[in-house]
Amino acid sequence: MARALIRTALADLDASAYRDTAELLTAELVANAVEHTAGKGPIELVVRRLAGGCRVEVHDRDPEPPGDLTTWDDTPPDPWQEHGRGLLLIRALSAACGHRRTDGGKAVWFTLPDLRAP
Repeated sequence: MARALIRTALADLDASAYRDTAELLTAELVANAVEHTAGKGPIELVVRRLAGGCRVEVHDRDPEPPGDLTTWDDTPPDPWQEHGRGLLLIRALSAACGHRRTDGGKAVWFTLPDLRAP
C-alpha cells in the first residue's frame, strides 16, 4: 500500500523520476514502523515537495527513536546482519535522512534531490 501511495503522490507532484528510489525507501521506513510499533496506533505517510526535491516522512505514535536508526551517526550498519540493511539503503540512496520527535510520537524521514530536467 505504501508503494502505491508514494507512486501516486510523486505523480501528483510531477516528480516521477523519484519513483523507484522513493518506493524502496518508503517501503523500508513503513516496514520498520509496522515491525517496531505494532499496536501503538496508526502510521502516517507524509510526502512534501521541497524547493530542492522531495521529503518523505513516516509518522508513528511511538516517541522512542527507531532502534536501528540510533547508528545514524558516523558508524555504518553491518550489511551482513539480518537487520540494518534498510538503514544502509536509506543512507546510500537519499540526499539526507533522520528522525525527530513529534507531538504524537516520531517522524522518520528521507529527502531526494530534484531530478526534473531544468
